[in-house]
Amino acid sequence: MNLLFKLFLSMSFSGALLILALLLGKPFLKDKISRQWQYYIWLVVILRLLIPFGPETNLMGRTYQAVDQAIARSASFSRQQTLFLDPKDAPYVGFEPDSEDADQAAEALTTACSFPDSVSPLIRPLRLIWLLVALGMLIRKITVYQSFLRYIHAGLTPVSDLKVLDRLSAAAEQAGIKKPVELCIHPLISSPLLTGFLHPCIVLPDLHISEKDFPYIVLHELTHWQRKDILYKWLVQLTVCLHWFNPLVHLMNREITKACEFSCDEAVLAKAGHDNAQDYGTTLLNAMAAVGKHRETPGTVTLSENKQLLKERICAVMNVRQPSKAAKTGTFILTLCVVFAAAFVGVYTMETAAASDHPVETEDASSSASDRPVEAADAPSSASDRLVEAADAFTEVERYYEEDSLPLFGIAFSRLDESAQKKWLEKLYADDEIAFFSVAVGGLDPASSLFADFAEKTYAEEETAFFSTLADCMDEAELESWLDRALKDGRWNFQSILYDRLDRGDEFDRLEEKQEKEWEEMLRAEYQAAGVTMSGKNYYYQGQLVNVFLDTRANQSFYTLNMNPAGTVNIKIIRDADDKITGAAYLTETEVTELLGDWS
Repeated sequence: MNLLFKLFLSMSFSGALLILALLLGKPFLKDKISRQWQYYIWLVVILRLLIPFGPETNLMGRTYQAVDQAIARSASFSRQQTLFLDPKDAPYVGFEPDSEDADQAAEALTTACSFPDSVSPLIRPLRLIWLLVALGMLIRKITVYQSFLRYIHAGLTPVSDLKVLDRLSAAAEQAGIKKPVELCIHPLISSPLLTGFLHPCIVLPDLHISEKDFPYIVLHELTHWQRKDILYKWLVQLTVCLHWFNPLVHLMNREITKACEFSCDEAVLAKAGHDNAQDYGTTLLNAMAAVGKHRETPGTVTLSENKQLLKERICAVMNVRQPSKAAKTGTFILTLCVVFAAAFVGVYTMETAAASDHPVETEDASSSASDRPVEAADAPSSASDRLVEAADAFTEVERYYEEDSLPLFGIAFSRLDESAQKKWLEKLYADDEIAFFSVAVGGLDPASSLFADFAEKTYAEEETAFFSTLADCMDEAELESWLDRALKDGRWNFQSILYDRLDRGDEFDRLEEKQEKEWEEMLRAEYQAAGVTMSGKNYYYQGQLVNVFLDTRANQSFYTLNMNPAGTVNIKIIRDADDKITGAAYLTETEVTELLGDWS
């Protein structure tokens, strides 16, 4: 079986063991330990499922080693039955123990003993099915999420009431958020929600919210943004897609979704004060009462999902207490136990593979040479060694590439001369095999000129993934040189990579923010030249407030779509084939209907 596939399966199995342990321990820990711990401890499991880390000696490695050795012993028994036949029987079995036949037998037996590789024709279709399903699930999740965002953004109406915005600012200050937060209305959602990973926007069904409930609702959504729960959830979704065949991973996804809301409630009360638990619980009840007045939108994560979950959340809210020192100490010890358990379970490693390739010899195999013909017993080992030593390095690399074995490919690649390494790097680049390319780059001599050659090639062809791999091997002076070049050429994607490798991400963020402001100012000037002016989120055309504002690229992809129900005219921006703005025009009723559909 392919080593990489073994590694992935071992990650899934070890992650399943951790999931099972946490699920079994949940009834004992639910009311005795912080809800936030119960939420974030799943990150250890996710890392176990996604990252192949682990000590040399671990449970999963020993399990795989035992299985491999059992297979090897089985093959060894068959080999001994063939090799240790009495010479007088040779004419009947077609075997003469001369040197030529010994070599042929060695080659045949080497193939016979590699039982795991013999099932590769069955494993490859399984790998393909796994990859296709994982990719399909990920694409579907991204598509659904993008559709949901388009649905939300198309119906947003910014809130301009200064009193409401002042209350929002007060809640943001209480949450410790200095970044500007937008507040919008969307009449077709059933519960408050948060959008935007970099620029938070709280969306409410309407403004008919009591002054007592408003701070809690806003604080709840801002807490989600502050903790980067969106990023956490997408990490979980990636894990689910990769391990779609593992039912325990789907159970983990459901538990994390519930734990997210419980921990957010706990974090809100930590900021608002535990004395306000009853008022916060009332806010949850009011949010639940509002569900059903509006149609549900697919993909939303609402303030309250269902009655059963709401009941559990209110009970948890009422039981929230300031953790004691003993509870904090117990939490710390429990965290260490989970982390050590994740390391102990481990994964299938290269050390395990090496141990499996050299299993402990059986009693029969360790018997003295006098008990069996010397030529027949020693031929397989010596002939196999001669075959390996005489094998061409290029052929080995090709074989491991076809078998999709990254570790062995990397070892064999490092034995190639520079001209052969260049040919393979060109092949991997042409095949878009970023994983093999990364391993190959790691096997290059540090002084090799291939680093500079392929850096130039990937930069010229804007292949950022391959350039990023090469950047990992650059020293600080090389990174600075490439950064100067990327700044001069205006290559934002390469600037991001290089700033990150130089640990200067803050500089890139400031540069990006400055560029965005300059771009917005330039766009505002172009709109004004076409007769369209902007005031905040509102657009005006010839003094009239715009209802639907549309600006599309020449390839018909959306560029800007803004809706303001208070507007009286519908406007579109006209661009030429080079995406230069040439003017503005009124949208016809037919165009509006085609664009938005029947919203009534």
